[in-house]
Amino acid sequence: MTNRKTIATEPYSDQKPGTSGLRKKVRLFQQAHYLENFVQSIFDATDTGVDSASDKILVLGGDGRFYNIEALQTIIRMAAANGFKRVIAGQNGLLSTPAASCIIRKYHAFGGIILSASHNPGGPEADFGIKFNGANGGPASEELTDAIFRQSLEIAQYHIVETEDIDLARTGSQQLGDMRIEVVDPVTDYAELMQQLFDFERIRALLTGGTFSMRFDGMNAITGPYAHRILEQQLGAPPGSVMRGQPMPDFGGEHPDPNLAHATDLQRRMTGGDAADFGAASDGDGDRNMILGANFYVTPSDSLAVLAANASLVPGYSDGLSGVARSMPTSQAVDRVAAALGIPCFETPTGWKFFGNLLDAGQITLCGEESFGTGSDHVREKDGLWAVLFWLNVLAARGESVADIMQQHWRRYGRDYYTRHDYEAVASDSAQSLIEALRQKIDSLAGQRLGNYEIELADDFSYTDPVDGSSSRQQGLRILMRDGARIIYRLSGTGTEGATLRVYIEGHETDPALQNEDPQQALAELIGLASQLAEIEHYTGRSAADVVT
Repeated sequence: MTNRKTIATEPYSDQKPGTSGLRKKVRLFQQAHYLENFVQSIFDATDTGVDSASDKILVLGGDGRFYNIEALQTIIRMAAANGFKRVIAGQNGLLSTPAASCIIRKYHAFGGIILSASHNPGGPEADFGIKFNGANGGPASEELTDAIFRQSLEIAQYHIVETEDIDLARTGSQQLGDMRIEVVDPVTDYAELMQQLFDFERIRALLTGGTFSMRFDGMNAITGPYAHRILEQQLGAPPGSVMRGQPMPDFGGEHPDPNLAHATDLQRRMTGGDAADFGAASDGDGDRNMILGANFYVTPSDSLAVLAANASLVPGYSDGLSGVARSMPTSQAVDRVAAALGIPCFETPTGWKFFGNLLDAGQITLCGEESFGTGSDHVREKDGLWAVLFWLNVLAARGESVADIMQQHWRRYGRDYYTRHDYEAVASDSAQSLIEALRQKIDSLAGQRLGNYEIELADDFSYTDPVDGSSSRQQGLRILMRDGARIIYRLSGTGTEGATLRVYIEGHETDPALQNEDPQQALAELIGLASQLAEIEHYTGRSAADVVT
């Protein structure tokens, strides 16, 4: 390729990917060679550097946030210079994370580069992210992300072609030297997959019957076009059912995180005498979801449990589940369903990549995290709109309200009262000091009393993958009580400034008369004990959490 250039560069020391790729402020990605260094490190670490990528398909897309298009054009030029012969890109640079996973799997691609910082804010002064997904459609393994980081510390050059921008606004094929670029509608392949899994006729009857109303909040993010196409056009939800459905580079100045703190307009429409029957929201890149009923909030942990308990009502899962999995901090609600169904339930570290081996090996069908992520073996990412369609299919099949379904579920399995308290943008050294001090206490806590609770086990969670035998250590500090209550502490890897301390509190209630309390009240003693045990105010200077979910 005559316009191919090799550019000398120097390493950056801060390009270690977290649980969901590399996330930094936009201004850092705009530094000279910063994006290019990381992309070349991906190509080199995955053996797709110069002259080794000729037969491989690369999928490209992102959530439409600020700097998405500019970065995508750079990656396309680098892909051509590194020997790729075929790239599949989302129209206008758009692909939700689950749709990217779908396309990687459908077209047997080598992998994909997804531009997203998920639920983090967007805009010139906000966040940007990039991650690599492998041939199974799932996030890169820890082994591969470590290899990418090592490459980024050694990089001395990258390869790129000089060319005009590719026209990403129109679908169809274009040529860049020897590389063919296919610009595809971002919704089509994903929508076809959803039709294979769910009873669209039954859902359409529910949405067009005149007695059922719903609201979906796209949060000015990637899921809007998917929701407009599938929910309104294909399934017949009335126009206007999808709120904030146009993706914006800055998400309209809002925080695209589907929780009660940020989806306030949706929450208002789901409250009061004229509340809609069903409400849902998805995040910046479309992989998270929040589920609401009329005057009723469904926790992500409960949502996973309900979907598992009702999977037989959905065509794609009517033959039963091979198993389920949850991240360690996620409540034990799904464990109780798995026990009743007689199927395995796996407990993994936080991070969707830990579900990948279990899914590929056929050991699980459904999986989820408390951080508003739910998914199945249809792709290798969590999937926000999939969860919404699953709930709609269950509602259509059962003919009951969200609240009724949840109440019946609690009566059968008990209610796992659950809350997460986030302390955001804590100074990294202070957060690490808190965790280290607590880690020193762990070994001596078993058998001790903590308020009205007796500690059965206290440890630093480690995980050995049952498929490949790989191990992950120091995945979160657990305080497990004899009655099943839990307190868990961990530092999140999804932010771009400082550290986020997450504290998870859970208690199980089997008495139906006590299953309708506010979780903050039901768990009040445990919440106070969690703060005291870790000396949170001492280390962080915070007397209360920034976000409570």
